[in-house]
Amino acid sequence: MKSIVFFVLLIGSVLSSAACSSAGSDNVEATTTQTATNNEPSNGMMGMGGSMMARHHASIPNEYAGLTNPMPADDASIERGGEIYVTNCASCHGDGGMGDGPAAAGLDPAPAPIAHTSQMLGDDYLYWRVSEGGAMEPFNSTMIAWKTVLDEDDRWDVINYVQALGSGQVMPQQGMGGAAYDPDAEEERQAEMLAEAVAQEVITEEEAVVFAATHGLVDGQMIRNREGASGNMDYRMADALAELVVAGKLTQAQADTFASVHDRLAKAGLMQ
Repeated sequence: MKSIVFFVLLIGSVLSSAACSSAGSDNVEATTTQTATNNEPSNGMMGMGGSMMARHHASIPNEYAGLTNPMPADDASIERGGEIYVTNCASCHGDGGMGDGPAAAGLDPAPAPIAHTSQMLGDDYLYWRVSEGGAMEPFNSTMIAWKTVLDEDDRWDVINYVQALGSGQVMPQQGMGGAAYDPDAEEERQAEMLAEAVAQEVITEEEAVVFAATHGLVDGQMIRNREGASGNMDYRMADALAELVVAGKLTQAQADTFASVHDRLAKAGLMQ
């Protein structure tokens, strides 16, 4: 399958806990190396509730709001960012950016699958989270404030790298271990989540069908608009839905159903 990452499953752990080192068409194909299996759920997928909605709605501080990456995402920047990622980030986030590095097991909240969450978030949000770390509400993670270690260019370079990693532009470097995104396994996780939501009467079967049929369009729109984008996940999702309605790819009713189901799934703790 060519299903892109199911963005709503990634929102909750958006950069929620990160690098552990304190020093130093409407579909998008995902390139994989080692992959997570259905019997080994990777971090950043289903099962987390609690503070997910708060993270989802987190407002970007004024000093960061509206920032866009001044560093061209060229080969040189991505190479520099890759070196920084391997040194500082892969131990928690894993080689493939799926939140399953060797240090991840003991962390709560779990490290985010940043390679793919980075596809859905604005530059300002990413730079804020990398810079300030996780020792604050609503994130409460072990990620340090990387502004104390990395200069501004370094932080923008590593953002370029994780975005290139998530889009398949670069292959994961083999060092710390960890899975790359597996679209087939994620397709099954999505179906399981929606089935559970119907069983719990969080959503109806009809709503599950609409949500499953439209999430690829919404994901794709967000990824196409990624360059120079600003805002948190809520903002970008709302923008993508509005654009799809204007383009005639979704009806307003479908967009409203998608947004409503998304919120109910999150509040019920069925996705992260």
